[in-house]
Amino acid sequence: MVKNVVIVGGGTAGWMTASYLRAAFEDRISVTLVESKNVPTIGVGEATFSTVRHFFAYLGLDEREWMPECQATYKLAIRFENWRKPGSHFYHPFERPRVVEGVSLADWWLHKRPSDRFDLDTSVIAALCDAKSSPRSLGGALLARDVLEGGAQEPTGRSTLTEQNTQFPYAYHFDAAMLAQYLTKWATQRGVRHVLDDVKDIHVDERGWITNVLTKEHGEIAGDLFIDCTGFRGMLLNKTLGVPFQSYQDTLPNDSAVALRVPADMATRGISPYTTATAQDAGWIWTIPLFGRIGTGYVYARDYCSPEEAERTLRSHVGPAAEGLEANHIRMRIGRSERSWVNNCVAIGLSSGFVEPLESTGIFFIQNAVEQLTKHFPGGRNDDGLRASYNRQVAGVMDGVREFLVLHYYAAKRADNQYWKDTKNRPMPDSLAERIEQWKVKLPDSNTVFPRYHGFEPYSYTAMLLGLGGIETAPSPSLALLDDTAADAEFALVKAQAEAEVRRLPSQYEYFAHLKRLSPQERLAPLAA
Repeated sequence: MVKNVVIVGGGTAGWMTASYLRAAFEDRISVTLVESKNVPTIGVGEATFSTVRHFFAYLGLDEREWMPECQATYKLAIRFENWRKPGSHFYHPFERPRVVEGVSLADWWLHKRPSDRFDLDTSVIAALCDAKSSPRSLGGALLARDVLEGGAQEPTGRSTLTEQNTQFPYAYHFDAAMLAQYLTKWATQRGVRHVLDDVKDIHVDERGWITNVLTKEHGEIAGDLFIDCTGFRGMLLNKTLGVPFQSYQDTLPNDSAVALRVPADMATRGISPYTTATAQDAGWIWTIPLFGRIGTGYVYARDYCSPEEAERTLRSHVGPAAEGLEANHIRMRIGRSERSWVNNCVAIGLSSGFVEPLESTGIFFIQNAVEQLTKHFPGGRNDDGLRASYNRQVAGVMDGVREFLVLHYYAAKRADNQYWKDTKNRPMPDSLAERIEQWKVKLPDSNTVFPRYHGFEPYSYTAMLLGLGGIETAPSPSLALLDDTAADAEFALVKAQAEAEVRRLPSQYEYFAHLKRLSPQERLAPLAA
């Protein structure tokens, strides 16, 4: 039975893992986290999607407590700008289309076309995004229950990603370094041993199992199970155990990023409740609003753009506020390890795999991995079967996200330079081309999207197909034979509910200023990170 877990590497991956294992197993196992004071973390992953609430609920963390400590804000959607053409935008919201007369409102939209904006016609959340609204009232009440399909259920007890059966209306933006600090305090107060030291060597026995890590100041630290949270270096899994890395670069060429942390007066600017992904000549720029600053960065392909050109593009996009700010250049390893769990070593986070951050999946991968590790935790018997099951699930999640992201580029109508022209001609993951042909005549459903769990439901594929505009989709002929009275009424109801919620709910800035208990004078003062 595993009793002693050693995590190598801190940051978001390390501390999410340490916290979750402590919450799950309490003092029935010991957990040691070793991190260097001299190795910086990537620390730019500030956006999530809505299933992250299961992580905080599992730890028993109330968002009213941790969010103010991490400059956190709500995220209701991703706003895609310029992917169809310059000046265009649409939302991928955390909201399933309603079902009318047994047919998705998305299908009715394709048949009826009440306007040219699928997102506004079929979702309340798109209107809240336009209005920069909070999904909660100042008293903490969530969106009206009848607004969202299936009802927006608050987290209750301990649940995990794969058990989610409703669509929660928001995720979070937060400062990743602040969250790691918050979880460091939470975990160490509950018995996680924290060792600040450099790992000089990793010792492996004749079977290929790790016995201990040798640190500069604390000597050998032994364990039964070692978790590699060393980022793109893959110090334990890839470098020491030699596990091959499977690149996704043939289908997703973006391999670099440059990021800025931009102080901003959010009282004047307002806090948008969405991540923005703005298409550029060689990739896209993310914009993530926190309470006090903007996180922004350009994800690009070096085959089409140099780091210097990318930084100039990003600074120009930000404007005068970028002057004097230090840029953080990042080389990304896109793909996944062939196996994330080998012998007594499990890779979690960037050492396991990474698919560019277009849909905010980095933290999702961490959360899924640690949840699955808890469910597959080794006990000394049948561990080979547990490892195989874990590796299949983790690989399926990453392969599914890869396919979903490839669709973003292939389906984008934009084709105004070589980068965007090439997105239509690259190799596709297995079966995606066949699925796209199916979606041209029938919108995605559970039978036609990537078949294994990967965090995205059919409605997300539909939102991208209809928003990106590069793939012609036809309405179902059967709808012409159905009575559309109820569908018309539902479109009108969505519009009325959206208008009512925009009137009722405060702005994001108002909500978080209230949560932070800022005085009227403080709310008017410019806020710096």
